[in-house]
Amino acid sequence: MKITVLTLFPEMFAPLKESIIGRAVRADKFSLEIVNIRDYAEGRHLKCDDEPYGGGAGMVMMPAPIGAAIEACDPERKARRIYLSPKGEVFKQSDVFRLLTYEHVILLCGHYEGVDQRVIDAFIDEEISIGDYVLTGGELPAMVVCDCVARYVEGVLSEGSLVDESFASGALEYPQYTRPAEYKGLKVPEVLLSGDHKKIDEWRKNESDKLTAARRPDLLDRKNRSQ
Repeated sequence: MKITVLTLFPEMFAPLKESIIGRAVRADKFSLEIVNIRDYAEGRHLKCDDEPYGGGAGMVMMPAPIGAAIEACDPERKARRIYLSPKGEVFKQSDVFRLLTYEHVILLCGHYEGVDQRVIDAFIDEEISIGDYVLTGGELPAMVVCDCVARYVEGVLSEGSLVDESFASGALEYPQYTRPAEYKGLKVPEVLLSGDHKKIDEWRKNESDKLTAARRPDLLDRKNRSQ
């Protein structure tokens, strides 16, 4: 799978070169391309933004450089093209699995007051938000989407790492413990030290259900409706 990110600030994506995602890219298990929109701007100053028609604060990203960048990265229009925007549908775990069905995904990062609407109308398939709040640009949301999707690309993580985590089963993950068995007077639950895998599985399911009921009861309601 390949993800192409279009941004005015490619240096912001340095963290994706580290840890699990960085190793996956270097091992060719996952392809990540960071494209500088400014490389497709015209004129001596490579201008990519201008004042909004109708007045108002801030600047708006111009359509021509963005359009040229998208067409260069996806000339046959085979990729899924996504604009990261607070006006988009909120990103969920189900969207991760949906995006995995595409061989190529393009993520457009807006900045300032956003992008010219004609870019969205002419080039974009969908808009995605990572939450009900506004950031200075789409770079952080793009990193979130890249990280979420890349984890599920075959070979990036072991299959066992993905089975019981939060949202995978429609509930929050149970608490995790490691050595030492006691820390600052707090002990690891005895059942986890018992070696009885049946009881451990039951404990984990019960803890998952309790945690979900306390913090995200909406997930249990959704899970029950789907059954």
